[in-house]
Amino acid sequence: QVQVVESGGGLVQPGGSLKLSCAASGIIFRIETMAWYRQAPGKQRELVAAINMYGTITYADSVKGRFTLSRDYAENTLYLQMNSLKPDDTAVYYCNVDLGRASDYWGQGTQVTVSS
Repeated sequence: QVQVVESGGGLVQPGGSLKLSCAASGIIFRIETMAWYRQAPGKQRELVAAINMYGTITYADSVKGRFTLSRDYAENTLYLQMNSLKPDDTAVYYCNVDLGRASDYWGQGTQVTVSS
């Protein structure tokens, strides 16, 4: 079994910054992709950023230039540095760990609220 735990959410003013962390633990042979998704009230869950096992990073257009994804391969930890936050970034942020072979795991989510 694999556990995925997110942390780092909170309340921040527009223009502020937050850093999210996601730690994966358990029986892990190989992680193919780690990613952050978010879901705002009344909206579908959307991909924010992802990094595969080769280090290729993908960002949603809405966060390019503001968010930076990084991964600690040794610790199976994923980070999302979020700068210049906007009210539209308000959402529950979820970490996804894809082990391949149709096996992926989600964390419980961490709330990010951008408001003055």
